[in-house]
Order: sequence, then structure tokens, then C-alpha cells
Amino acid sequence: MHELALCQSMMSQVETIAREHRAMRVTSITLGIGPLAGVETQLLKHAYPIASAGTVAEGAELLIEATPIRVHCNRCGEDSDALINRLVCGRCGDWRTELVSGDEMLLVSVELDTGRLPGPSMLH
Repeated sequence: MHELALCQSMMSQVETIAREHRAMRVTSITLGIGPLAGVETQLLKHAYPIASAGTVAEGAELLIEATPIRVHCNRCGEDSDALINRLVCGRCGDWRTELVSGDEMLLVSVELDTGRLPGPSMLH
């Protein structure tokens, strides 16, 4: 299950961020995942508690936001939304497009409890 490996890699990044900001704990993590990323979000959610166990993010909420599929048309120059099985230009309908977004998994934000402020701080 490569989702566990993805979670472990994400936890390494989150722990680095938390250490750099001297956070006592992480309260939430937000990921942006495109439909073409090859990531099963349900499997990722199931792997997350295992990967975060014993880390500064243990018990933190994992939020997943869907990122849209966007293409750039090489014919008319327009950027537009597209469908998983139909990566054509939304303006002129041409099939000669380049993927702009939709195949990524991004660490969007990490909410930290630094113990210095009345509430948690958010890093984007």
C-alpha cells in the first residue's frame, strides 16, 4: 500500500515544519490531492493514524481537499477545467493540451500549537 509510504513521507515534512517553528504539537494537516494523482484518499486516511503514531502530529486532524483538473490548450492558449477521461480544451475543444493541475498531492497547510499564542497558528 503506497499510501502508507506517502503518509510517512508527509509526516517527515510535517515534523520538520513543527521543529522549525518549535511547535508542541500539530493540530491539523491539510492536503490537496488531484484526481489524477494515483492516491486513494480512503486508504490515505486509514494509513494516516499509523504513520502519525508517536509523532508530533499524533491525533491531528487530516483534511483532504480535492484539486481540480486543469489543462492548457496549445492551440488557443486557454486554461480550462477538464474531466479525468476528457483532457480537452474547454474553450475550443482541441485535444492538444498540457496538464496544469490535477495530478498533484500537496501539503497545503499545517496547523501548529506552539504554546506561545492563545490559539494554534496556521502555516500555508
